[in-house]
Amino acid sequence: MNHRVIDFHCDVLYKMLYQGSIHFDREEGLDVTLPRMRQGGVGMQVFALFLEDSLLSGPPRFSQVLRCIDLLRERINALPGVEYIRYREDVERWEQDADSIGTLLSLEGVDGLEGDMVYVRTAYELGARFVGLTWNHANWAVDGTLEPRQGGFTSKGRQFIRECDRLGLMIDVSHLNENGFWELLDLTERPIFASHSNAAHILEHPRNLKDKQIQAIIERNGRIGITFVPYFIKDGETVTIDDLIRHIDHICELGGENHVMFGSDFDGIDRKIDKLEHSGQYAHLLEKLDKRYSSTFVKQIAHTNALQFLKTNLPLRDE
Repeated sequence: MNHRVIDFHCDVLYKMLYQGSIHFDREEGLDVTLPRMRQGGVGMQVFALFLEDSLLSGPPRFSQVLRCIDLLRERINALPGVEYIRYREDVERWEQDADSIGTLLSLEGVDGLEGDMVYVRTAYELGARFVGLTWNHANWAVDGTLEPRQGGFTSKGRQFIRECDRLGLMIDVSHLNENGFWELLDLTERPIFASHSNAAHILEHPRNLKDKQIQAIIERNGRIGITFVPYFIKDGETVTIDDLIRHIDHICELGGENHVMFGSDFDGIDRKIDKLEHSGQYAHLLEKLDKRYSSTFVKQIAHTNALQFLKTNLPLRDE
């Protein structure tokens, strides 16, 4: 079965920024490359922009955000057949061209925006369309999943949510702690999504979503990107595609068949699912799903659910 896959999370830009000369048109050094996307039928990929806070490089800065956006433009979007998707019209054009590879930009943590709304607006103008509020720890806006105090939003963070609503930046809750999650739903009425999280009912992990969170995302007509991170799927050394599908089953049992999609986290993980080790191996997952679900649902999780989310929530070019 051939389906055009949309993947809502990978960390290629992180590797390009911190590991030097990495080429997207070759297979060495990356899980997601242009040849592997074509091999796996991946027609659209969201590229996350994650910045380290380290003793060597210091705290994330907006100059690093700009550098990552330039890497996306120069090393990925400049390749033949690759199109940068920022507007609904871009998605509609992508739909008409079966050979087109679409790229989108997400911020994984707002640290590099430095609490400056001018930087927020600039990132948006340069194509950022999704924003994860934090990584695992606290920043100027909110606490992450592993921050011990599990706090909510700062006043600057609440201002940021208002600016996201005004611009149309879509909020990614994958690294947001649970208190922050519920506060976010009070701060905005727009759909939210989790780009790369699984079901805590199947495996209790701080990065997985509890049933009430999954249901809240569904009620907002948001999306949940099933992720391939082995330690979000099952305890133990060996993790299989069947183990991953248990998380899909559970989200569907909660009414999420129209809301589930893929968010692999390729290039952000060292361990891999057996036979799902890079973007060229999506066929193994789709074949397993095809034996368990209807062809309609397999098409939905492969790309229709994600596609409809984009067509509903991306801005029009003239807005």
